[in-house]
Amino acid sequence: MFASTFGTPLDAQNAVNRHFKPLLRCAGLLNIRFHDLRHTCATLLAAKNVNRKIVQDTLGHASLSMTLGVYSHVQAAMKDEAAAAMHSTYS
Repeated sequence: MFASTFGTPLDAQNAVNRHFKPLLRCAGLLNIRFHDLRHTCATLLAAKNVNRKIVQDTLGHASLSMTLGVYSHVQAAMKDEAAAAMHSTYS
């Protein structure tokens, strides 16, 4: 748990509005939800071929299907890799 400067529990919405959103604007990034960082993490790890169980554990999910079904997204590069793998198998 994170505390405010007064020692009280940090209000998540306040932290997002006062810190996260201004950081996005300052960096010239799109306005995303804080939770979208989980999706990005899972997708980047999948793109780097990190073991799926490691990704599951990193995100704290009880099942692999949750991790794969909700938090990982297919990228064009992943499709290209799959096509290249198929091609090398049958060439």
